[in-house]
Amino acid sequence: MATTKLKSHTEGVTPDELSLVRSYLLLTYIHKVFERDCRVIGKSGLFKTPQLYMELVSSGAKKTSLMLQEVKRELASHDLKITTVRQDQRGVEAHYMCRGYNGEMSILWPGFRREMMVRMRAYLGLATELSILNREEHAEQLALSI
Repeated sequence: MATTKLKSHTEGVTPDELSLVRSYLLLTYIHKVFERDCRVIGKSGLFKTPQLYMELVSSGAKKTSLMLQEVKRELASHDLKITTVRQDQRGVEAHYMCRGYNGEMSILWPGFRREMMVRMRAYLGLATELSILNREEHAEQLALSI
């Protein structure tokens, strides 16, 4: 289960604003994964038709890029700024400022990966049933680095 840890004056930050911070983190990582996967597919030499797979993954990258632009606009309209993003062996952490309030959001890897997979499947137009996700999560762990 995903754990989100909030510190500081979170009473001044709305649930919608916290959702924007979470979406920013997820979209940033998903976009990087799609871009990396597209490069790997193109360079691997293992695919008979790499252009098909690159087109699919590139389409997902374009969707995440557009969504990330919108999230950034929303962050600005709420006077919310992500000041730092870090990752470690436990998960992903963001520090932010919102109308003078400092805050921190931490999301542990298991929940972060699970939500990434759900969103990535949606951006690629794939099924998002939990039975499919559970099989894949056990078969392969995402290796993330920013």
